[in-house]
Parts: sequence; C-alpha cells; structure tokens
Amino acid sequence: MSSSFRLAGSASLIVLLGACSMTPTYETPKLKAPAPVAYKALEGWKTAAPSDHIDRGDWWTLLGDPTLNALAERVKVDNQTIAKAEAAYRQARALVSEQRASLFPTVNLTGSGSKSGGGGARNGSFTGGTTGAGGTTAGGTTTGGGDQRYQVGIGASWEPDVWGRVRATVNGASASAQASAADLAAAQLSAQGELATNYLGLRRADTEIALVKATVEGYQRALTITQNRYNAAIAPKSDVLQAQTQLANAQATLEGLAQTRATYENAIAVLVGEPASGFHLAADPAWKPVVPDIPVGVPSTLLERRPDVAGAERRAAAANAQIGVARAAFFPTFDLTANGSSTGSRLGDLFQSSANTWSLGLSVAQTLFDAGARRARVAESRAAYDAAAADYRQTALSAFSDVENQLAAARALERQYAFQLTASQAADQTEQMLLNQYRAGQVAYTDVVAAQATAFAARRTLIQTAVARQTTAVALIQSLGGGWRQT
Repeated sequence: MSSSFRLAGSASLIVLLGACSMTPTYETPKLKAPAPVAYKALEGWKTAAPSDHIDRGDWWTLLGDPTLNALAERVKVDNQTIAKAEAAYRQARALVSEQRASLFPTVNLTGSGSKSGGGGARNGSFTGGTTGAGGTTAGGTTTGGGDQRYQVGIGASWEPDVWGRVRATVNGASASAQASAADLAAAQLSAQGELATNYLGLRRADTEIALVKATVEGYQRALTITQNRYNAAIAPKSDVLQAQTQLANAQATLEGLAQTRATYENAIAVLVGEPASGFHLAADPAWKPVVPDIPVGVPSTLLERRPDVAGAERRAAAANAQIGVARAAFFPTFDLTANGSSTGSRLGDLFQSSANTWSLGLSVAQTLFDAGARRARVAESRAAYDAAAADYRQTALSAFSDVENQLAAARALERQYAFQLTASQAADQTEQMLLNQYRAGQVAYTDVVAAQATAFAARRTLIQTAVARQTTAVALIQSLGGGWRQT
C-alpha cells in the first residue's frame, strides 16, 4: 500500500474519532427546591401565558403618557449603557464565528520571483577567455540577464477536532453570546425601568409643586385674615406669627420640590443620551397617574423570561463547555498538512508538470508531563461551573423574591390609597370648617393651623401613594422580565 493511501486512511480514522466529546452533557442547573406553582400574593391578579422568545412589547405604554413613550424610544437608540451592551453582544457573536472557523482547514497561497547575477558588464559577463597584447580577448562567452526564478505554492493545514475541544469552545462561545444577548435585554429593561421611575418622580414633583403652590396661596389668604383680625385687635400677635411660620414652611417646601424635580430631569437627560444643561421637560401640573393592569405569569415562566436569570443559565452552559475544553487537553492533537508548489525560470514553466512538487503530512503531539497542570485546569473549570450554577440558582431565588415583594407592595398600596383618599377628603373638609369657624371667632387659630397641616400632609401623601402605585407597577414589570403579550 502506498504512503499516500496509508496517510489517507489515517486521516479517515481521525475524522471518525471526531465524534468523541469530552464535554459533560449539559442540563439546566436544578433549584434546591422546586419552583412554586403560584405566587403567594397572586390573589386578584390576572394570569398570563408568556414565553421568553415573544417580544416583551412597549410595556411603558401601559402608563398612558405620550411624553414617556417618546422618551422611551429615545432610550432605545441613544442610551449609552444600552449601546455598550449591544456592542458587547456583537463582540460575542463575532467570537462565535471566530471559534467556529477553527473547525475548517486553513489554506494559504504563496508566490515569489527573483533575479540573480554576478559582477561584470552591464548587459552580461565574460567567461573562459585570455587577454593578449594590445588588450585583445579570445576564447570567452558572454552570459546576459542573470538567473530568474519564479515560484508559486499552495498549502493547507487542519487540526481535526478529534476530542471535541473546538466544538466545546464554539458551544461555550455560543452560550456566552446568548448570555450577552440576555445582558443586552437586561440593560434595555433596566434603562427603560429607570426612565419610567425617574419620569414618574418628576411628574410627582410637578403635581406636588402645583399642590404646594395652591397651599401657599391659601396660607397667604389665611395670613391676610389673621393680620386683619390682629389689626382690629380681635386676634393676638401669636396668630399672625403662626400664620407666617406656616406660610414660610410651605414656601421652603416648594423650593425643595423644585430641586427634586431638577434632579429627576437631569437623570432623564443622561438616560436619553443628552447633556443635562440642554435638556428640559415642560411641567405638567394637571398630570394624573395611571396605574396599569398587569397580568402575571406562573413562577416557572419567570425562569425563562427574566434576562438576568436567562443570562445566568447561559453562563452555566458556557462554563460546562469549558470542562470539555480542559478535559480534551489530556489527549493528543493531530495536524494534517498538504502543500504543493511549482518552480520555473519563466512564468510559463510554472504550468508544466515537471516543475510541480507536492507533500502530505500528519503530525501527532502529546504532552507527557506537566506537573498536574491539566488536572488543575479541569478542576478549575468544574469549580467555575459549580459557581455559575450556584449563581443561576441564587438569581432565580432573588427573582421569585422580587416578584413576591412587588405583588405584595402593589396590593398593599392599592388598599392604602383607598384609605388615604378617604382621609384626605375628610381633612379638606375639616380645614375648611375650622377656617370658617375662626373667621366667626369660634375657635383659636391653633386649631386652624393644625387642620391646615393635617390637610396638606394628607394631600401630599395621597399624591405620593398614587405615584408609588405606578412606580411599584414598573418594578413589578421589571421583576417579571418585561411586559406581557396575552395569548
């Protein structure tokens, strides 16, 4: 049997061995306790049937605010945190393509041309003659142009993936790319959620500013009434001082709210990728909070939908693939090479069969002693997988806790808002009644001050609770991994 047939047979055997894999079969890490079948605080909520591959949709539109919708679209395009995550995802995808290329041979094409010659005449050299009297020359030959050589060659090399090392590397890179995609989704969800939260805070400040301005006007009227009564010697000086104190406190509160609004506005500017100095949102004193109706999926779907959970699971898969890479180092590597070349003194000679040469080669390399380095790398990769699996379980547990917390908060705030609405309405009526009685001289001004403070606090608390319900709804949407598209 010729050497070429033996080499071909060896190559075929290597390809057949390529079915081997050193990577452990991957399974999604199991939770220490099974996922619950329902959330504890699910009573009263609609159940959705979500799936991770379904578009989460523009969930912020549930809040019913056109300005927020426009800002959210800008976040998709201009937010630099999202841009960074998107670039990391593209980088991870490119790495997958790079690793996959290792499964195929590498082919190289080379070419060269050279011309050589010795000293002598410009157009040639003289050899083999003698010089006689008078400088005559005899018996010589002239060679011209020097020696020209042209060469073209093509070569290929391939390392067969006998033990699955390259495939494990590709699988690990693919899982890492999927984790980067989850990171991108998480960055988008986080930025959009942060935008919604900051926007709601800004609109709450607008509403509170309108409330405090109305309160300041009321306190100014009360101060005028008190000052008139004092001037008429009907009320003591202390009533005037109390009215002035209450008015000044309300004015100070107004300044603090203006500063709070500016902080929210600057935060929104960063999220939409614009300098804070040139960004402005017009105030909307008549803004009314809208609490969305959010359907909730069963707990098991949470493990598929939340980007951070999905990313943690994909990182566990990538770590599992690295075990295969580390284990493959215990086995020999094979390299197949093939080269062909053609040499001639003229370009036309390159295409003659007599000028062609070729070679085929097979090389094997095996590490015999490394003082336990390979075993250490396998142990390291197994420990990395265990850490990634633990991180996945912890992320899943935190996800369940987040949803439970937000469901409980949403339900509590709903009941709390109903009670505070009743309290605010009663406080408003009490304030008006006592102010009328004070004008009639039936009660002391301290009673009016107390009633006004109670009513003002109740109105502010009502606004804050209404916005808190919205903010909690946003947090719940984030906890669930995005908005739902009901099927």
